[in-house]
Amino acid sequence: MKHLLWQSDLGDGTYKNPILFADYSDPDVIRVGDTYFLTASSFNYVPGLPILVSKDLVNWKLVNYAIKNLPYEAYDRPAHAKGVWAPSIRYHNCEYWIFVGFPDEGIFMLHTKDPLGEWSEPICVREAKGFIDPCPFWDEDGKAYVIHAYAKSRIGFKSKLGIFPMSPDGTTCIGEDTFIYDGTETQPTIEGPKVLKRDGYYYIFAPAGGVKPGWQTVLRSKNLYGPYEEKIVMHQGNTTTNGPHQGGLVDTPTGEEWFIHFQDAGVYGRICHLQPVIWENGWPIIGIDREGNGTGEPVYTYKKPAGNPEVTPIYLEASDDFNKNTLELQWQWQANYKDNFYSLKENPGHLRLFNRNPLKEINPLIWDSANVLTQKIVCPEFKASTKMIVSHLDSNSNAGLLMLGGAYAYLAIHKEDSKLQLIYVESDEVDNVYSENTLSTIDVDSDLNEIYLSLTFKDGTCSFSYSFDNTSYTELPMKFTPNDHQWVGAKIGLFSLSMDRKETNGYADFSYFTVDSVESL
Repeated sequence: MKHLLWQSDLGDGTYKNPILFADYSDPDVIRVGDTYFLTASSFNYVPGLPILVSKDLVNWKLVNYAIKNLPYEAYDRPAHAKGVWAPSIRYHNCEYWIFVGFPDEGIFMLHTKDPLGEWSEPICVREAKGFIDPCPFWDEDGKAYVIHAYAKSRIGFKSKLGIFPMSPDGTTCIGEDTFIYDGTETQPTIEGPKVLKRDGYYYIFAPAGGVKPGWQTVLRSKNLYGPYEEKIVMHQGNTTTNGPHQGGLVDTPTGEEWFIHFQDAGVYGRICHLQPVIWENGWPIIGIDREGNGTGEPVYTYKKPAGNPEVTPIYLEASDDFNKNTLELQWQWQANYKDNFYSLKENPGHLRLFNRNPLKEINPLIWDSANVLTQKIVCPEFKASTKMIVSHLDSNSNAGLLMLGGAYAYLAIHKEDSKLQLIYVESDEVDNVYSENTLSTIDVDSDLNEIYLSLTFKDGTCSFSYSFDNTSYTELPMKFTPNDHQWVGAKIGLFSLSMDRKETNGYADFSYFTVDSVESL
């Protein structure tokens, strides 16, 4: 079951941006041989640190995650906007390395010889609150460093870049943290540094100016500790690509250079763009220098990178027929998960979500529940559909389909004793305290075995529908407007919650989850 939802490869030797119409925030990219590897922020969602691969920088496939669960009990419940921030991926000494900041805990490292296999457990390189966006750098003399930014929300200041030395094996900090650049006056909110050495200069690629209105800056110095010259190398200009924000530089086997960065696209999250790079007078120009001033602007369409093999276009998956023994990789839980949240083996061809309540609270909220299964939006407009078998639900449980952002809504079956109701619920939030409001309640036959649920996102609003026969659908009159949350876009998903502290063996079985673009319907 394959549904191609977003086509960046235009099939004629050109591509259009975004190359990834999905919320892969703060992307970083490397090439090893003829293969490109990309990772990105994953915040509180697990598994985390996605690994995507490509042969041409345009067509990407999600193939793995570097981290299964986050290494603190605080992430056993959703810690929204916390967790995995802005990783860097590198290939050094025949190993793959990811350095990542947890803004409340410190800077961590993971490594592996096989990026498609198991990664090491996260190793804390330096405990620190407010150290973010780390980039490792191994210099020619064998010494190693971490260059990073600072989160004002945790440490009280921003717009500076810092550096500390680490052991060459990447496992521990071995010296003091030092400021190497202060962008307060000319490059406010500079962050996300990526470091390379070229022609005797140390270069730091870093976004500044803020996520939505900002630009790309490059710093250079003959000394890693500075002082640094600065130059804006890409800005929005007359394009619609706002930001353009944080990313990474990569080359092709023939020596072309390209830059992958994100654009904040609101409800869709931070979607990824690909820009050509040239160098003039010792400085890069990212995108196209339309004004002739050495500052590039993002491209919308462009010729594909050269020096790569021809590939059959591939696109991000969203649908799942649940015919494997493991979840498809597009699925992520809202917090650290346990194997008893679900099963794909007890009823082959179905996803079984057990009625769980990890919080052990009466009437747990979706917002606070780890056992909510989500995936990113991967195209502008779409319809998501599922068949849910409800005959084995526990009393006082909810199971259904949802759209989750800073605000959320869901359509679910609620069971109370032997009574079944179809409920439509929207969230309410005041001062970051969430509640849920049931806006529609429909009694259904207590002998109901299965129900078909769908949500359609079009023109910025989401509508929910249901059917008992998969032929005649009833659309609810309510229209829900999803939004992004801090650092992340909206997501779609499935859930099955026990609404009291009792957890038995009740469950909902989902026969499939299908996502189609509205244009293809």
